[in-house]
Amino acid sequence: MSEQTLTRPVSTGLPALSRGRGIRLGLKRIAYEIRVYFRVGDQVFFTFLFPIVMLSIFATAFSTSGNVGTNPDGSGGISQGAYFLPGMIAAGILLSGVQNLATDIAMEKSDGTLKRLGGSPLPVMSYFLGKMGQVFVTSFAQLVLLLLVASVVFGIELPTEPEKWLTLAWLYLLGIVTSAVLGIALSSVPRTGKSATAVVIPIVLVLQFISGVYLMFTMLPEWLQNIASLFPLKWLAQGMRSVFLPESFAALEQNGTWDLGWVAVNLLVWCVVGLVLCRLTFRWIRKDS
Repeated sequence: MSEQTLTRPVSTGLPALSRGRGIRLGLKRIAYEIRVYFRVGDQVFFTFLFPIVMLSIFATAFSTSGNVGTNPDGSGGISQGAYFLPGMIAAGILLSGVQNLATDIAMEKSDGTLKRLGGSPLPVMSYFLGKMGQVFVTSFAQLVLLLLVASVVFGIELPTEPEKWLTLAWLYLLGIVTSAVLGIALSSVPRTGKSATAVVIPIVLVLQFISGVYLMFTMLPEWLQNIASLFPLKWLAQGMRSVFLPESFAALEQNGTWDLGWVAVNLLVWCVVGLVLCRLTFRWIRKDS
């Protein structure tokens, strides 16, 4: 057998895609995925509206508790809603990426959607462009709506410094990409679509409680803070607090500073881990099916 025969690509029986068609198919998949996303009511509530609902509950329920971070004489500080806003933004990014994609892809594996797509000319790249694009568009819309509700409904003052908004931009982009790839990787864990929510939601919920989303992070025991520091949500929430909270609140963090350098490092590490896991675990069809 000649060397040319050994290196010749194996024919799949499907027509080869023209250059650039994979990207065009991916862009079409984004529009399709967005339409499908907003047709599923429970998915919209638990990933799109959930952070907005939770902010409304916290801002209203604790409004009589006084401001957070007041001076000894009772002056100053910020409202309860303003304090919880950064955590809700971080939680929304986690829900949009991890919970949304992990359950969605697991369902598509279970109902045979991925098996049918695997037998079509659709490249894996186009499929994931559609998923990533849908997550980016819906999470960005969620962020804008959350900030509007915070500002208009609860009177929370948003940052005015351009550098704060630049920090928000890179935190959002790095956070949503990391959450998306981790969601894709986590989708391989549930054995069936029906068990996906039972597997994914407890993981996401526990991370929110130990990462400073619903509780002040320094109120947690030190050992629990150390465990939370191993996961990206703690760092993403900390980075968001650096954007929306006064500088004096940095003293309340685990190390007494915002540690934005470590925030970026942690998110980048988890992004790489997620990409590797996606490459190793994603299959159109489960091996044990």
